[in-house]
Amino acid sequence: MVATQGRERTSTGGADRVSLADEALITGGVLVPLVARGLLARWPLMVNLGDLVDADRYSVRLLLHMRAKYGRDKALLLRLAGRKLALVLDAEGVRRVLEGEPEPFAVANLEKRHAVGRFQPKGVLVSSGPERQARRVFNEEVLDTGRGLPRQAETFARVAREEAAVLLEFAERRGELRWDEMRVAWARVLRRIVLGDGARDDHAVTDTLFRLRREANWGFAPRSERTYKEFKGRLDGHLRRAEGGSLAALVARTPHDPEVAPYDQVPQWLFAFDAAGLVLFRALALLSAHPVQAARARTAIERDPVALGYVRACVLESVRLWPTTPAILRDATRDVSWGGGVIPEGSAVLIPATFTQRDPQTLPYADAFTPEVWTDGSAEESWSVVPFSGGPAACPGRDVVMLASAVFLAALLAGHGFRQTGGRRLSPEVPLPGSLSPYRLRFAVGAL
Repeated sequence: MVATQGRERTSTGGADRVSLADEALITGGVLVPLVARGLLARWPLMVNLGDLVDADRYSVRLLLHMRAKYGRDKALLLRLAGRKLALVLDAEGVRRVLEGEPEPFAVANLEKRHAVGRFQPKGVLVSSGPERQARRVFNEEVLDTGRGLPRQAETFARVAREEAAVLLEFAERRGELRWDEMRVAWARVLRRIVLGDGARDDHAVTDTLFRLRREANWGFAPRSERTYKEFKGRLDGHLRRAEGGSLAALVARTPHDPEVAPYDQVPQWLFAFDAAGLVLFRALALLSAHPVQAARARTAIERDPVALGYVRACVLESVRLWPTTPAILRDATRDVSWGGGVIPEGSAVLIPATFTQRDPQTLPYADAFTPEVWTDGSAEESWSVVPFSGGPAACPGRDVVMLASAVFLAALLAGHGFRQTGGRRLSPEVPLPGSLSPYRLRFAVGAL
């Protein structure tokens, strides 16, 4: 149990603000680690340090204690650098926040506008009002949101298989698979799907975006205009080419109103797609440590090479256990009644997915690798589990990313075995760690 000092409370319109001592504990044990590892671009050193001390395990225990102390239906109210912040820790609260976009919980949160807006100033995530609605409709149309399989599913699947085959060939020659090679292979997948085959080896377009994201980790720091200019020039060139079989081609031929700013929507696709590489590498670690699930995944590949339902479930479990969006942010557009009190207008509202998706009091499978909760639908019934956010602002590119991810993982698993040789070791006999760095993982690769 985490020790805290007295239960002093400050009234905020009927709500309870956490004590100064608890505010310090939450800041140091939850918020600082979230920011330190990089919200928009990971800092490998900090991710590795978090892995070594299992930082997210500590934050889960801390927030469990805080929720028990202040009440399950409460939002934990803090004040940081003059900014009001409300932490939401229960499934019903998560539902209220995510379904409450755009009113009373706006997705274009202040910190998000300052950070994400640096490389997509007219992107849907930093937009509001009629412009946001028009941009959201455009995103959904291009990305085939909610249709299950994208229109270009066959092309996207072929791209994922081809790049997985190249990666496997390299790993077999070397006898080992490391993160650096996985990162390069996955970047080729996302560039080919989003921008076309002509962008396959344009590492600069994604590298410059990564540098902009890394700068944006600091939120209010000045943007490198030189880097932004290089990124935009390369991106716009690929989008103007509008190569057939890519999302760029759909961008070019999808009707839109002038306020949509179609080219400004694409950086978010590259950004979100990139994170799936981390998910896949962790999924390999899970499967290498869980032979029963690995055997079931390979059987599913043989029996149903198109649907890949169980493989897809393994990917979803990886992102549930170690979310690539560790914190979901909204802004309260007015005073909101909450748990007998009020979340004040203008407050930032934060859902710590690293907690809600590993909440042992809500999810009986919190710390176990259980792909079955996705195949039977139970995970998607819980608002604690939101790997793609939820409500009106749920990720519009989910189906595209999941298709490519499942096909890529299936291509790696088919006919090949992976034995973990580096990084934190996992086991079905003990609870899974709260933190798992993909950068330390190594796998021996061989034919089955």
